[in-house]
Amino acid sequence: MDNHHSGPVETGASMDYAEHEKTYNMFLAGAKWGTMIIVVLMIAMAAGFFGGVGFIGSFILFIILTVAGAFLLR
Repeated sequence: MDNHHSGPVETGASMDYAEHEKTYNMFLAGAKWGTMIIVVLMIAMAAGFFGGVGFIGSFILFIILTVAGAFLLR
């Protein structure tokens, strides 16, 4: 058996914990910002389709809500 390990898995390979933390923080930021953009887009689309504000109004609403969301999420 070539792959026989005699010790625990945790000691098998060294990890770059700083890089792991950086990647995890980037993933969390992407999930947070992506969720905010999708929610803002859905609100603007609903306002445009069902609220009667049209394309320009929903685009302006999208910009306003994106700026407000960016202010709140920083």
